[in-house]
Amino acid sequence: MSESGTPATSDKALRLQDRVLAGVRWGRLLEPLGFIKVLEWLFAIFAFGACGSFSGETGATVVCEGDTKDMSAIAVHFGYPFRLYQISFSMPDCLGEFQTLHLVGDFSAPAEFFVTLGVFSFLYAMVALGLYLRFHSLYSQNKKLPFADFCVTLCFAFFWLVAAAAWGKGLSDVKAATRPSSLLAAMPVCHGPDVTCNAGTTPAMGLANISVLFGFISFLLWAGNCWFVLQETQWRAQAAPRDPEAAEQGAIDKQ
Repeated sequence: MSESGTPATSDKALRLQDRVLAGVRWGRLLEPLGFIKVLEWLFAIFAFGACGSFSGETGATVVCEGDTKDMSAIAVHFGYPFRLYQISFSMPDCLGEFQTLHLVGDFSAPAEFFVTLGVFSFLYAMVALGLYLRFHSLYSQNKKLPFADFCVTLCFAFFWLVAAAAWGKGLSDVKAATRPSSLLAAMPVCHGPDVTCNAGTTPAMGLANISVLFGFISFLLWAGNCWFVLQETQWRAQAAPRDPEAAEQGAIDKQ
């Protein structure tokens, strides 16, 4: 029974798949409404991926002057969600012992808001693409769906502007808190006599900088998409028939 039922089940699944794919209008991807949604989907992945996967390293070297001139290398790893106050490192005190210190600052709020917005943008763009491609007739005939799409698109554009600006400011604070000079200033041993402290590894912040750039590009995409979504709403549909009447009335007035 199981062997005879398996081909029937697979055939039914294939027929269902063919029926679903047969109704997909891939040509809508070439239209502004569908093409921009694809870009929004891609840049949302780039934005939250670049920010959420970031990790960096800062460091310093401490040389205790004396007969042995012991040198200790300090390496501190940090990354998303940038709760720097939870990241600890060991500082030599030049007496044969080590003290535990922490980085300074908590920049998790703008980083997590940025990543969360990217995830929700990714999900909404994917759902909207499915609606545009498969249920295009429902989208064009239903008056509420284009209006809801316009409102959501407008909200995403606003939130992307806020998130990109906030994360840009947060990233500049992260850079200031994790540069080697800040690490040296936070270590008391470096202010004592007979101790030489030098800057170590400088964090590479290229991926984090790219995430901010992707955030502002996402804002431009969502803001520009508002215009194309607006064309699908009832407001533009009602305004279109009045244009010929206005032109005809203007011609009569001229006569």
